[in-house]
Amino acid sequence: MRDNIDILHFSIHGLIRGENLELGRDPDTGGQCLYVLELVKALARDERVGRVSLVTRRVFDDKISSDYAEAVEDLGNGADIRRIEAGPRRYLRKEVLWRHLDAFVDGTLAWLRRERRVPDLIHAHYGDAGYVGRQVAAVLGCPFAFTGHSLGRVKRQRLGDGGVNSAEIERRYNLEARIEAEEMSLDAASIVCTSTQQEVDDQYSLYDQYAAERMRVIPPGVDLSRFDGEGNPEVIRSVAAKLDRFLKDPSKPAVFAIARADERKNLIGLVRAFGNNEWLRENANLVLIGGNRDKLAQLPPGARKVWNELLKAIDDFDLYGVCAIPKKHEAPEVAGFYRWTSERKGVFVNPAFTEPFGLTLLEAAAAGLPLVATNDGGPRDILANCENGELVNALDPDEIGRAIEGILSNPERQAELSKTGASKVREYYSWDAHVRRYLEQLEEILPKEGRPNEEGSRQLLAKAEHWVVMDLPPNLEDEPAELVERWRALFRKNDIGLGIATGLTYDDAREVIERLQMPKPTFIISGLGANIRYGKTGVRDEVWEKQVKMHWNHDGVIAALDGDERIELQPEERQHPLKVSYFWKGEGKAVAKNIQGRLREHGVAAKVMVTAGCFVDVVPVRSGKDVALRYLEHKWGIDPAKIYCFGTYGNDISVVRGRNLSAIAKDSDAALRRLRSRPRLYKCEQSGLAGFFEGLDHYRILEGAPPPLPDAQDTDDDESVPVGEILS
Repeated sequence: MRDNIDILHFSIHGLIRGENLELGRDPDTGGQCLYVLELVKALARDERVGRVSLVTRRVFDDKISSDYAEAVEDLGNGADIRRIEAGPRRYLRKEVLWRHLDAFVDGTLAWLRRERRVPDLIHAHYGDAGYVGRQVAAVLGCPFAFTGHSLGRVKRQRLGDGGVNSAEIERRYNLEARIEAEEMSLDAASIVCTSTQQEVDDQYSLYDQYAAERMRVIPPGVDLSRFDGEGNPEVIRSVAAKLDRFLKDPSKPAVFAIARADERKNLIGLVRAFGNNEWLRENANLVLIGGNRDKLAQLPPGARKVWNELLKAIDDFDLYGVCAIPKKHEAPEVAGFYRWTSERKGVFVNPAFTEPFGLTLLEAAAAGLPLVATNDGGPRDILANCENGELVNALDPDEIGRAIEGILSNPERQAELSKTGASKVREYYSWDAHVRRYLEQLEEILPKEGRPNEEGSRQLLAKAEHWVVMDLPPNLEDEPAELVERWRALFRKNDIGLGIATGLTYDDAREVIERLQMPKPTFIISGLGANIRYGKTGVRDEVWEKQVKMHWNHDGVIAALDGDERIELQPEERQHPLKVSYFWKGEGKAVAKNIQGRLREHGVAAKVMVTAGCFVDVVPVRSGKDVALRYLEHKWGIDPAKIYCFGTYGNDISVVRGRNLSAIAKDSDAALRRLRSRPRLYKCEQSGLAGFFEGLDHYRILEGAPPPLPDAQDTDDDESVPVGEILS
């Protein structure tokens, strides 16, 4: 592998900073945040990595630390955290971040453009980062890797099994959007990195775009240095003070668990296991760390419900004097809790219904604790490698209790499991081992040589103060003559460039432009993003065409959809090597979902776009009007706020989001009209060119007015967002 690799890791939700992570502060700040941070730090220590950044969201909120408002945080050794503004400045839970992800894409590209930085790899973590990362990778033309961490299909299945109805699941978690983003990320990824084989077999395999040949199992790392030596005396004293005050006899072996106060973590199952087991009640103590809390009433509803159940169970089993539940702890004290338990010859328990990752198990093993863990997820691999405990059915409290008793009641076995686990976790799960395996897997997808920052020829794109990007006007011949002339004059009399983004082929688009005597565009995006051409002579952007072709299988699309009586191929002249076009003849509204599902059943990676409910276009994963436009903005250094996008067709839905100044015609496709108005997304009251000028006047572009802030004025972020508004 070559040296000086440049990698971007995207992890958008939650609160991430270089030190003292507030793990468990809320449901979004958990193990994923710590894993990505530690991975970035570990990569920076490897001599083959020249630069690595963790890209997350920038937040200005009086309710949280000002650390999260810093645009750049240096982590040392060429690593840093880069925070991108997207949407309202305040902190948002992940379920309502979706509608601001396009702004995150634009903000990331603007940052990279300013720094003239072209990374060798983009690796996205979780579905929201996958949505962003795959688009940035498509614009830059670099490889894309994906890690889903907690997967939407698995969560929906688990919640359904738990009795939550489907409507409530969607309202609370917006899983339809998340699952579609995960499918699209799997479409686009060159490799998919997982922690365990169980994730591959039982979780990713649930997805239509699951491809076994792209899955890579790389056991996660853990910062083992925290468990070396005797530890910080102040931390040890602080931990002892917080726990001992709950316990009649703090010297007893401890049963320890640390997790978010989340129903899925099943802390209540551990309390029941302990309370139902007479031997444990007499001979052990129970220590539960369920995040920080001040007052129960101030907790989020989910965490409040969990704590109410825990406190009730502790009271029902009368565990006073044998159960410690400290209200607050600092990040450095987490290692102290493990040490305290290890010194008392205890055991660590992870009773979660499913555990895709298992970071706490690795920490516990490194501290010398035997493990009792759920048999669903990552613990299978961890215990198979570390040989230091038992797997249990998390739905059976009695089984959990018996497993704990079996270890604590046999001191010799407890000591042997402790010694074996502490040794093997360092063999399999150190960060050095993780980085070594990670870079070995990247070697097959990274370019052999560094890619130059492709600037292109400046003479291909004339400079302009502002830009208009639109499709070919659908009814130009029927527009009032004076309105058409005003439109033509707009580009003659002002420093405004015109870009056309259409589903037609380039030749068909040129024919329409000449026949209708339209203003001459500076660039044409044709075939829904398949091609970009410049100027009167139509110079092709060959770099873009090369990027678009990645993962594209033209013949595979036709074969997958062959025999579907709901669709009919459009005439040959409407086809393109990078686009397959159909007429939709079926019934129902979920056209794109139906076609996308059929393609995924056949393992074909592609995007499906629908116009007017009857025209279906299948294009490459890296194609699309929106991606092509962002490529142009990035390549030529065009500020998105200098671009006025006018949308009329359903395939414009992905173009009118983000940081451009966008307007939607009154007579546009229904999919566009369903979008919410926002500071940079205006819904016109007029149709056609009248609507075009209404939007232009709304933004006062010709008057030189500054653009509105992208999303800072949004106030309705707590609403669940329909998937159609979020994803193309």
